[in-house]
Amino acid sequence: MPHLYHLLQSPVGSGSKVPVKMEVNPPKQEHLLALKVMRLTKPTLFTNIPVTCEEKDLPGDLFNQLMRDDPSTVNGAEILMLGEMLTLPQNFGNIFLGETFSSYISVHNDSNQVVKDILVKADLQTSSQRLNLSASNAAVAELKPDCCIDDVIHHEVKEIGTHILVCAVSYTTQGGEKMYFRKFFKFQVLKPLDVKTKFYNAETDEVFLEAQIQNITTSPMFMEKVSLEPSIMYNVAELNSVNQAGECVTTFGSRAYLQPMDTRQYLYCLKPKKEFAEKAGIIKGVTVIGKLDIVWKTNLGERGRLQTSQLQRMAPGYGDVRLSLEAIPDTVNLEEPFHITCKITNCSERTMDLVLEMCNTSSIHWCGISGRQLGKLHPSSSLCLALTLLSSVQGLQSVSGLRLTDTFLKRTYEYDDIAQVCVVSSAIKVES
Repeated sequence: MPHLYHLLQSPVGSGSKVPVKMEVNPPKQEHLLALKVMRLTKPTLFTNIPVTCEEKDLPGDLFNQLMRDDPSTVNGAEILMLGEMLTLPQNFGNIFLGETFSSYISVHNDSNQVVKDILVKADLQTSSQRLNLSASNAAVAELKPDCCIDDVIHHEVKEIGTHILVCAVSYTTQGGEKMYFRKFFKFQVLKPLDVKTKFYNAETDEVFLEAQIQNITTSPMFMEKVSLEPSIMYNVAELNSVNQAGECVTTFGSRAYLQPMDTRQYLYCLKPKKEFAEKAGIIKGVTVIGKLDIVWKTNLGERGRLQTSQLQRMAPGYGDVRLSLEAIPDTVNLEEPFHITCKITNCSERTMDLVLEMCNTSSIHWCGISGRQLGKLHPSSSLCLALTLLSSVQGLQSVSGLRLTDTFLKRTYEYDDIAQVCVVSSAIKVES
């Protein structure tokens, strides 16, 4: 399959696009019509290589004066590589996933006779599908000599790998002979971003998503939007901004440029919606979180967009019984009772009859009756317990020693290192 190459056309202004011709080897059969396919792309800023020296060197101020007289340099910043002028692309360039591929198709009548019933079709073939990109599938009644049929096609690239643009032309000569030919144009679609995700499960049903986005292209990107579209089970809060002087500012600053090979991290917090949390109790197994929507701009404002597939995480396994803390103080006084609130949830598919036992440790002591009956707990049901403790040792102490026994199966569940509290002397005033 022949590859694409460029033939530069006449210059255009900065607001228009540059047609770039793509050709293949000439066909063996002579046809009355000629097919030309050109990729539409924007020009780029002109760059120069400054050559300068110090005044005490032999050339003196000659090089600097030549740069000042060069019309392509920026006045007052001649030693910078960036110029004021635009230049036409010298090659086909790269096409990245998420960008829009635009092409200009022209069929010209090179003969001296009128051609009838001209039909031009443009299909884009990928590894998985074939798409019709023609703006109109109706045939043109006739085409006079030195006249042409023009068409512009656009396609948002959604697959990585080899793409083949198939252009087919059929027509009828004056003698009634039906003619047909087609040409193939092959190009590669590259991956612009490397996206990695990590999930963090909190003590509650909250899920924290960290998305690492790396620019693997050769040019900087302006990150216009990076958002998480949650599934119907979750609400999402973005944690990528801070409040400064009453204004919401992103943690990346006012400039959201991502240089080549640089990586940026985005953080999101997902909470189960109330109706799902109350109905299901705990979201088990593989859970659909949502998908990332990424929008960026490159070069002279060319826009690209990517949406990831549905992100999934494996929910943590809590076993048959889950014990979580609803309330606990950060700091407590030495040898003074303090209170905590625990939540016990039946994560199994059977009813349990639970008994609570409290085992004292060397530093933390439980206040209350151990071995008391909690009653029956049905599947996906929960109950809250208010418990009292006392610490006899200063410092950061671990709350441990809770035991839950299911009298039906005679099975005991042990819970240690449930939480940590800071124990200080009662003579020290603790400021909130």
